[in-house]
Amino acid sequence: MAKLKRLVTNKDNIFEITNPVSEEERLERENDYPLLPDNKFATKFRRALFEPVTVKYKQQTFVIQMNGCINPYCQNFGMSQIQYDAKSKPKRYRTSQAKSGDQTALVCNPDPIKPRNVLGCTNNAISNWSIAEEIKRLSEVNSVMDMEPKYQFHKVDCVKKELTPFNHKESFYTRGKSTSNSQKYQCKSCKKMTNVLPTTKECTTYHQQRNDILPLFAELVTNKTPVSRVIEILDIGAETYYHKLEWLYKKCLEFQARHEIKLKEIDFKEVWINTDKMMYLLNNLRRKNAGSKHLMEEEEKQFPTYVVISSDILSRYVFRSDVAYNWDISLEDINEHTIKYKDDHLHLFAQKYGHLRFPHSPQPPTELDKQTKAEYEKKRNEFSLRSKYIDGLHINSTYTTIAHFWHLKQLLNTKEWRFSSDQDHSIISALMRVFAKEVRLNDLHHFIYKIDKRKTYREAMEDYADSRTAIKQWGIYNGMEDNNTTDLARLMLSEELEKHKFYEEVTKDGRLLRRWAQNPVIHPLPFKDIGYATVDCTTDVSSYKSIELARMIQKINNKSTDTFINQIRRRLSILERPLVTARGDGKSYIYSNFNPKYGQYAVTILRTFYNFCKPYKSNGKLATPAQRLGIADRVFDWKDIIYLR
Repeated sequence: MAKLKRLVTNKDNIFEITNPVSEEERLERENDYPLLPDNKFATKFRRALFEPVTVKYKQQTFVIQMNGCINPYCQNFGMSQIQYDAKSKPKRYRTSQAKSGDQTALVCNPDPIKPRNVLGCTNNAISNWSIAEEIKRLSEVNSVMDMEPKYQFHKVDCVKKELTPFNHKESFYTRGKSTSNSQKYQCKSCKKMTNVLPTTKECTTYHQQRNDILPLFAELVTNKTPVSRVIEILDIGAETYYHKLEWLYKKCLEFQARHEIKLKEIDFKEVWINTDKMMYLLNNLRRKNAGSKHLMEEEEKQFPTYVVISSDILSRYVFRSDVAYNWDISLEDINEHTIKYKDDHLHLFAQKYGHLRFPHSPQPPTELDKQTKAEYEKKRNEFSLRSKYIDGLHINSTYTTIAHFWHLKQLLNTKEWRFSSDQDHSIISALMRVFAKEVRLNDLHHFIYKIDKRKTYREAMEDYADSRTAIKQWGIYNGMEDNNTTDLARLMLSEELEKHKFYEEVTKDGRLLRRWAQNPVIHPLPFKDIGYATVDCTTDVSSYKSIELARMIQKINNKSTDTFINQIRRRLSILERPLVTARGDGKSYIYSNFNPKYGQYAVTILRTFYNFCKPYKSNGKLATPAQRLGIADRVFDWKDIIYLR
């Protein structure tokens, strides 16, 4: 029987990271820290740029190294650093100062031995250690594990204290059940009575008072009822509200894990995934007794917080939704790590917390440090001021997107990957790093789907009508008026793609090179509420026939993710858009939550409901996204999720 579950914590070590810094190197840093200027210290220990980080997850070992070229048209794409056997010993990549200032750029060098299609690409270097830490965080946030309490079945002086009722049941009496339906055992020798945890079948609401309100609580949370109204309706306290929210989140993770395990059993021929990021504003509140809110020294009152979402284009199943915020990290942890590993004198790509808003703790300048005392005091004040606000730190959304894609890659078995997104560089960069091998093997293609948000609904409807008219006229002209609109649109687009190219050819050093042309085509079938959209392809699809490419482009859209984001805005009060103030002179974020942890909880709860309980009609069939994907055989409800029926 299934055991009761609990949320995973960072102490459970379900994801193990091998420390990439040896003890010898740490001691070397300790010795060199006061002897070298900060820039020379960073240069000496920059080998972390291309050093892989080894991680262990679910009895598998993975190597994380994602610094390299991310341009699919470049010959260096996805390749590791090497040194050429040529004069002056050049390397595949060199580093330079990034435009952002505090980051390092990676630049592709030409191959001196075999001149190839090397385009001199530039991208930001990232920290492999930080990527591993973010992958670990997401694995913990989205996991549950069995409760394994340590039982004491005997008194200290019992002669049979090595025996348990699990392996020697004959040495114990069964003494009925407790109020929570857990079994009681009594040792026959020392007479000690012990309760064991019930199974999920014996007790689905263990340690839950007022469990009768749970289905209504779930309905209220996912129907835009503010926290204060839920508390009033259910006659509960604020502490009970957040306790039940966490409990419902745990149940949703447990329910999802039970069904998504079937995804590993399905070999998809190809998957179509749309990825997008939703931004909401976090209310940044001071802690209690951390000073007046009217003090001059204060942080921004609202912080943009990102949620990375990926969904299946065809079934609309939402695979993941991850908030780019670490609510478990503390400034004390960062300070201790900085003192131990001297991160304040390292490049961002060599730091453990390079993905966080404060990657290191400011330290007093050394004698050879280029930082002035005034600059240090300013940085230290900013760092200290953060401790007066809510727990946790924002994460660079590129790192969250990389970790998001890494887990998505482990979740699905497929031969062909098809991704679409808007022209968000962080999404494209993350995709090319995680799926570099698949792109090189031509097993993955990425499309950019762009819409004109300035269009009114009337203009979008006009586009919709015009497109249908143009398709029918093309069909009549080509003698195919009996074909349906979808087939005609594909054939019409195929004809256009015979002459259209997503790449361009340029001459460099006497050689003809290919590169992305940023030359989109118009999607042949616009939606009524969007109008004409454009589709571009960042990967090389020149090997495909025009009719096959038209089939792929025809499937590209953002409806699956856009629909779920709209559900978040409409159904979760803490993540809704800002309201206009009563005086009409500004925006109010009165319902925005104070801790992104609860944003993650709410989005996951809604995702479970959306995937398994909310059917929609398509092609005359009413079914949920989970049914369409093939991992559920019926429509579920909240009682199924809460009581695991």
